[in-house]
Amino acid sequence: MQPRGIAMGDVDKHETAKWDPTFTEQVKNTVGPVVNRWFRSEVRNLDNVPPAGGALAVSNHSGGIFTPDVLIFSSAFYDKFGYDRPVYTLAHYGVFLGPLDGWLRRAGVIEASRENAASALHSGAVVLVFPGGDYDSYRPTLSANTIDFNGRTGYVRTAIEAGVPIVPTVSIGAQETQLFLTRGNWLARKLGITKARVDILPISFGFPFGLSVIFPPNLPLPSKIVTEVLEPIDVIDRFGRDPDIGEVDAHVRSVMEAALKRLAAQRRFPILG
Repeated sequence: MQPRGIAMGDVDKHETAKWDPTFTEQVKNTVGPVVNRWFRSEVRNLDNVPPAGGALAVSNHSGGIFTPDVLIFSSAFYDKFGYDRPVYTLAHYGVFLGPLDGWLRRAGVIEASRENAASALHSGAVVLVFPGGDYDSYRPTLSANTIDFNGRTGYVRTAIEAGVPIVPTVSIGAQETQLFLTRGNWLARKLGITKARVDILPISFGFPFGLSVIFPPNLPLPSKIVTEVLEPIDVIDRFGRDPDIGEVDAHVRSVMEAALKRLAAQRRFPILG
């Protein structure tokens, strides 16, 4: 029997076919409420996601090792639109090396590659990408309202090649779940671990372990998290058929940072929101 939400002909042909809408719904209904209540999460303007066709949701990444971005966005999306259209999340291959490999793929997490992104977008799905990755999620708390993708612009090329809009999405609050002191780029270089393609060695302070250099991981404080979906950007329509990748990236980040600063101005107190 064909799983609902997967088009005939796609099954068993690509990694995206591993998405299991029934399993995804179970995860949303069990883990989702815990995450959403703990962070008092609020997702605004989901109607800005185009109602049909592929869409590339580009978001900042927050919260260190316990980043809640994916669960908060996906839970709200499925609550509003149901499970006929999946949300695929692009992730570094390293997250699939552990025991959660199979579960992650069934929940729509796919390895970040041009091929996977293109397949998901051409199927009409929403693809969620965090260009800044760990570099972004460990940004210092004092720079929480800065959008910095560390020079990564591949998401722009992905949207252009797939012919889909970029949907900027911003989230605020997760950098308050503990005190992120530094990404530790200097420490990574000093210890020579950059040779192993480890560019950061973040240092944070939180509960219950106090000072942490990645490990032991502190538990996230119940900071209120607000996510806002911004108006989609049609790259070709706005920048022409041969757009400058850097120009597009700069525009996307500027739009996101302006929204993030607006959300920050609405917060009365850290953690409380």
